[in-house]
Amino acid sequence: MKVPAFSEGGRGDVAVLLLHGIGGGRAIWQGPAGEGGTLHALAQAGWRGVAIDLPGYGDSAAMGAPDLDALVAGARAVMDELAAPRTVLVGHSMGGMVAQELVARDPSGVDALVLACTSAAFGPPGGDWQAKFVAERLLPLDAGQGMAGVAAALVPGMVSPGAAPGSGDFAASVMARVPEATYRSALRAIVAFDRREALARIAVPTLLIAGEHDRTAPAAVMQRMGARIPGAAFVTLADAGHIANVEQPAAFDAALLDFLQTHFEPRR
Repeated sequence: MKVPAFSEGGRGDVAVLLLHGIGGGRAIWQGPAGEGGTLHALAQAGWRGVAIDLPGYGDSAAMGAPDLDALVAGARAVMDELAAPRTVLVGHSMGGMVAQELVARDPSGVDALVLACTSAAFGPPGGDWQAKFVAERLLPLDAGQGMAGVAAALVPGMVSPGAAPGSGDFAASVMARVPEATYRSALRAIVAFDRREALARIAVPTLLIAGEHDRTAPAAVMQRMGARIPGAAFVTLADAGHIANVEQPAAFDAALLDFLQTHFEPRR
């Protein structure tokens, strides 16, 4: 299996794998112009950060349609390539679903989880909410506006009014670069996601990070999700929406670094 593309920052025996959302790519962890971002914050604090382009995204070739099987296989392939003594999965939105699915299928090699702006199931049961969600997100594509049109339509509603200046523009620029076929396939993959029954079996330290104004993965929903994971910690970031790591990078990185420091020792 071809290993998906990834970028590393820092050194050490704890690999912190950063998994992006449906409208992302590893660039979302690197900050504008590839400077700053969570990947840089990890390296500066003495951790080995690894930002992945999941299959079909960025520089990673698609491994068939980017369904959940392919996304999980891609993350596992990077873990195998790194062969780190310890691994922490950090998943944002869809990336959080990939992390949950990977652990539910085979938790070996995963030593901690950070689940950001995500959920254990995609919406309420019944299918009406999911159908509306998909239709809204495909409307710009079906109208021929491309991924730039999707980003222009969706990102403003994902970002908090108190977000860091320019964060919405940066997130939109990353989303606009996602291949249309990848976005369509990934959207179909996540609408069927449901790992609620697996939450109680998560047996590694887990942190849930929510955005105060996130309407896609509301803080109240994430808090209930965290209550089902034994010993999980939960934090809500003020003035953050769904793209919390971009909107409030200092607060997001501080929460992540505090969690890592609590459970691991960085090795410089």
